[in-house]
Amino acid sequence: MTDMATVTKIAGETVGQEFLVFTLGDEEYGIDILKVQEIRGYDQVTRIANTPEFIKGVTNLRGVIVPIIDLRVKFSQPDVVYNENTVVIVLNLEHRVVGIVVDGVSDVLSLTQEQIRPSPEFAVTMSTEYLTGLGALGERMLILVDIEKLLSSEEMALVDNLRTA
Repeated sequence: MTDMATVTKIAGETVGQEFLVFTLGDEEYGIDILKVQEIRGYDQVTRIANTPEFIKGVTNLRGVIVPIIDLRVKFSQPDVVYNENTVVIVLNLEHRVVGIVVDGVSDVLSLTQEQIRPSPEFAVTMSTEYLTGLGALGERMLILVDIEKLLSSEEMALVDNLRTA
């Protein structure tokens, strides 16, 4: 059984893990492409009272009520603006569908194990417990995020409560 995080050799070619690259402000982040269900433009959502500011609300996605979390607000980005580049990445996490709002999506990159560096010990825009490492592609640096770990914290209990309300 091959773990996607493990680099494997297929037909003599080194294959690594694929990441969807998105931007928050001036920083690029990568999340496991296998967690991504779809990418949509940002639409208005139904706001739920008494939820943290980063939980924008819920939307109906083909009959499924999907909580929408704005990562820009969660990561304390200044001047959060909704424009034509703002997108929602719909994620499928442990039988849970969640949307995250980001500034934009740039591409899908495949990183080999050699290109993934350990995460730093200092905090960047979030607690380092959510980081899986840094992806190095020449001068380009990606912050690799364990999106399930990030969204499965106490906040996700709030999201679960929204879905059952």
